[in-house]
Amino acid sequence: MNVLELSEQEIGRRQSLQELRDMGIDPYPAAEYPTNAFSTDIRAEFKDDEPKREVCIAGRMMSRRVMGKASFAELQDSKGRIQVYITRDDICPGEDKDLYNKVFKRLLDIGDFIGVKGFVFRTQTGEISVHAQSITLLSKSLKPLPIVKYKDGVAYDKFEDPELRYRQRYVDLIVNDGIKDTFLKRSTVLKTLRNTLDEAGYTEVETPILQSIAGGASARPFITHFNALNVDMYMRIATELYLKRLIVGGFEGVYEIGKNFRNEGMDRTHNPEFTCMELYVQYKDYNWMMAFTEQLLEKICIAVNGKPESVVNGNVISFKAPYRRLPILDAIKEKTGYDLNGMDEAQIREVCKKLQMEEIDDTMGKGKLIDEIFGEFCEGTFIQPTFIIDYPVEMSPLTKMHRSKPGLTERFELMVNGKELANAYSELNDPIDQEERFIEQMRLADKGDDEAMIIDQDFLRALQYGMPPTSGIGIGIDRLVMLMTGEVSIQEVLFFPQMRPEKKAPKSTVEEWKAIGVPAEWVPVFNKCGYNLITDIKEVNPQKLQMDVCGVNKKYKLGYENPKVEEFAQWIEAANANA
Repeated sequence: MNVLELSEQEIGRRQSLQELRDMGIDPYPAAEYPTNAFSTDIRAEFKDDEPKREVCIAGRMMSRRVMGKASFAELQDSKGRIQVYITRDDICPGEDKDLYNKVFKRLLDIGDFIGVKGFVFRTQTGEISVHAQSITLLSKSLKPLPIVKYKDGVAYDKFEDPELRYRQRYVDLIVNDGIKDTFLKRSTVLKTLRNTLDEAGYTEVETPILQSIAGGASARPFITHFNALNVDMYMRIATELYLKRLIVGGFEGVYEIGKNFRNEGMDRTHNPEFTCMELYVQYKDYNWMMAFTEQLLEKICIAVNGKPESVVNGNVISFKAPYRRLPILDAIKEKTGYDLNGMDEAQIREVCKKLQMEEIDDTMGKGKLIDEIFGEFCEGTFIQPTFIIDYPVEMSPLTKMHRSKPGLTERFELMVNGKELANAYSELNDPIDQEERFIEQMRLADKGDDEAMIIDQDFLRALQYGMPPTSGIGIGIDRLVMLMTGEVSIQEVLFFPQMRPEKKAPKSTVEEWKAIGVPAEWVPVFNKCGYNLITDIKEVNPQKLQMDVCGVNKKYKLGYENPKVEEFAQWIEAANANA
């Protein structure tokens, strides 16, 4: 990397790195460092009346206070932080005091990983600390951390820009309290979910992510090309159709926790790449699945929060069973005053006009129109867990017809805090009915609906071998974690959410600088001075430009022969002529 692309602190750290190497100290040693304690455990287990406990700890140095021959440092390990007390004579018992005077005081930086061997004690101010008897550099940090300062429990100089936090999650995890806790809770959600399904006797499986047909949901897929087969493939939008094939094959119950990909928008509750759990169990129906879901979510909430309630954006949400069950057409009637029962597509389209819905277009069929009405007027109003049930058949191409309500299906969506959390069916296992539903989806595609399903002939073939009565559910894990942790943005529960390409300051190319006479080796020098575009020098005084540019040459000891002021004047003149 060109030294001119580095900040002053980065240059200083690289110089320290070289000095350490010159002293014979490996800044990135390979040997195991035998830690035997963590910060939180040391504090929890300390007792004043017990013999001194010898410990070996390691972590990132987050602060340092040098007071002559003694110093304090704060070490951050994977569980928390602890203070370390370091004296010159303890870590340098011989004549050579360089480890303290030179290495610790000058060549180590905030963010470096160090190992400390010593004993635990309580300082005069009452803080449980580690008295260092030796220190070891384990990894040198070349970029400075943003330092968040705390006073009386209040954080100052926060690293809080969402763009930076999500793009540099590793820094976010280091400096911001509570971020790691969110992801530990996410791990608890997944562990509890997996344990519950395993204890119920269901089998975790894996199905293809690259699929020849994007099936199992109504969504726009990502498309890629499989070179070896010379065919276009789709990133899966759901695992449903493959999991049902396994039910056909004889499994009692199967589930998969994995990534789905939908080539759609991003907002506070949507990410194009998301984690979903889908479960299918033979000989069950959607009524059984509602009861099972209630028990599952209550158990997860207790595991994460210690109680069946969670607080999200000021709302106390109770996951304690049972939940309300409300037919979707009743919900629409309740919120809009319009009863859609028995209405055809034209009549529902007229209702949309009366409701002044501007996003409606001719590509939408009856099911999509109902979905739009529900989404705009109903969905956001259900804060407590509510099962919205009995969807029209047009909205549910993979769902069994309702056993007692013509035109409806045995389907539910679980709404919590105004958003869908789960989607479940009594699964359609009539292969003839399923084929007709697929054909209807293709008609919608012909009308221009780019989210309509494609006919999966192999899945139809599997159904023809016979699938037992089955209930299935999909639960959005990212939204579930949001609910359990109280986060209102999906980006807060994803380690690495999708981001727009990182913006970089525009720069004129080396060829463009050369075109006005500036030698190629001087272009980075101009950039270091803040002159990124040729137009940036148009109105600069030649003497000032010379002072700026030649000053960088001197400061960084580049060894270039400084151009005369007349040359700078010519370059400025050429930049103006070029504009």
